Amino acid sequence: MTDITIKITDRNGQLHEVQAPTDMNLNVMELIRMYELAEEGTVGVCGGMAMCASCQCYVLNDVLQTERNDDEEAMLSEAYHVKENSRLGCQIHLTEDLEGLEIEIAPAQ
Repeated sequence: MTDITIKITDRNGQLHEVQAPTDMNLNVMELIRMYELAEEGTVGVCGGMAMCASCQCYVLNDVLQTERNDDEEAMLSEAYHVKENSRLGCQIHLTEDLEGLEIEIAPAQ
């Protein structure tokens, strides 16, 4: 069992350094919900199916090496507050290689 450290800036601008388990097949959206870093009911509205963009976040460093998948691209093309570094948290699965990831939760849709 390996935990990694991820830095998450919430929608109020507060930085949280959290421990994320890599052995439970969790994603960033679930981590945000687990630590209650966003108001209840505002993240993961679709349950992590890449269908709502409520878990949109901005990747702030170069730790994440994967590109957006087709579902993610399609959803972000319709979302608000999208930036070049936008990703859907539900599509970022927690693995050991994400140690040190820094993200900011995008404003609510």
